[in-house]
Amino acid sequence: MTGLAPSAPARSEANPNVGTLEARGIVRTFGVLRALDGLDFRLEAGSFLALFGPNGAGKSTLLKILSGALAVSEGELLEGDVPLKTRTPEWQARIGVLSHQTFLYPQLSAAENLTFFGRMYGLSDLRDRVEAGLASVGLAGRMHDPAGTYSRGMRQRLALARTLLHDPAVVLLDEPFTGLDAHASAVLRGVLEALRDGSRTVVMVTHALTEGMRMADTIGIQVAGRMAWWGRPDDIRDDLEVFYRRTVEGVSP
Repeated sequence: MTGLAPSAPARSEANPNVGTLEARGIVRTFGVLRALDGLDFRLEAGSFLALFGPNGAGKSTLLKILSGALAVSEGELLEGDVPLKTRTPEWQARIGVLSHQTFLYPQLSAAENLTFFGRMYGLSDLRDRVEAGLASVGLAGRMHDPAGTYSRGMRQRLALARTLLHDPAVVLLDEPFTGLDAHASAVLRGVLEALRDGSRTVVMVTHALTEGMRMADTIGIQVAGRMAWWGRPDDIRDDLEVFYRRTVEGVSP
């Protein structure tokens, strides 16, 4: 097995507002259930992490902790060796989250949805950002249509535009390809590939092995609340059987 949770190569072009993210012995319990059980990792600034693992491994729980939606039960999160306080307005302003909920208002148009969220972030160049964001996800031609008239794929693309509207330093993606058709997946793939410029840190939880392997520079496999494998995509070629068993079958480390 590749060394457990080493750091990925540093990216000198990373946004200076993006720091190394580190988890030290993270535990999250729900009653007697330990969704995260001493999770450790170190992710360099500007990296794109694809996080794989079977259902019930605690991947979405980790994203919720990183987003500030959940607090840790034990352990600590750090950014650049400084304790990270995720449940603060300052951190919320620096992250973008795409989850299973789109947080869109169906009665509002695509442009109105983005304008609403942009005002929450206090963006000054809002009109330009909205137009550019909709164009980037292929929705410029439907910008005035109510979001409630959109297909599942279109709503997901609009939610991604919402996620990236304020140019977040950290992007958290929870199963972004779920339920998308081929066209919607292709558009989403193009937007996500543009995030690989090192200017932000991306953490993507996904079951889409091909997409994750293609886009990420760092791969993690989470099993039973712990990090079972961590390394670069090329490393997996020497460990395919272990990768498959831990990702698909959920074999513990």
